[in-house]
Amino acid sequence: MSDGFKLSCVLFDLDGTLVDTAPDLIRCLNRAISRHGFEEINPQTIRPFISYGGAAMVARATHDCDAALQKIMLEEMLEDYQQNIATHSHFFDGIAESLNYIEQQGLKWGIVTNKRERFTLPLIDALNLENRISCVISGDTTNNSKPHPEPMLTACQQAEVHPHECVYIGDAEHDILAGRNCKMKTLAAVYGYLKPDDQPKHWGADALIDSPQQLTHWIHETLCN
Repeated sequence: MSDGFKLSCVLFDLDGTLVDTAPDLIRCLNRAISRHGFEEINPQTIRPFISYGGAAMVARATHDCDAALQKIMLEEMLEDYQQNIATHSHFFDGIAESLNYIEQQGLKWGIVTNKRERFTLPLIDALNLENRISCVISGDTTNNSKPHPEPMLTACQQAEVHPHECVYIGDAEHDILAGRNCKMKTLAAVYGYLKPDDQPKHWGADALIDSPQQLTHWIHETLCN
């Protein structure tokens, strides 16, 4: 690229960027809240809150519910989810091809997510990624989670790359901020779990990508310049 950027590693957020985990998360949420008398929530209503974690999903689905009951429902949801980690979850359309292209170009790739390790690692295993990935950083791998730079820098240490040779792709503002805090290139995955009031064009990302196919194109253009 014109600024002298040399790409060595592609880092992904997990939920809403690399993998569409919404089907499993929402099914487990609805089972938990319906068990306590709440109506199941429309998937399209709750989908934008997935990037903010299970507690945010429960809070959105049950609104003014007692906090103690919300905690119980959250624990039930997560226990259910751990047992059904990849029943319906799948790569976003085009991600498999993007990963193949990344590897064909001799680039490393990895995951930096705020998802807890108890969910991240089984999901990676279920998707048969454990032997392909250069680094995996979960929300509880380091003392701080995104947008703090610590998980990003730890990912670089694992992958043995420099932050300024990485691009980070995520679907939430805190993802872009995390990458920028480490002087990485950043791409906003606007095909992910965006809220209606999100304004990704104001997040400061280097580019917006509407699909994984656009990611592959961005990487190709970067390598050719």
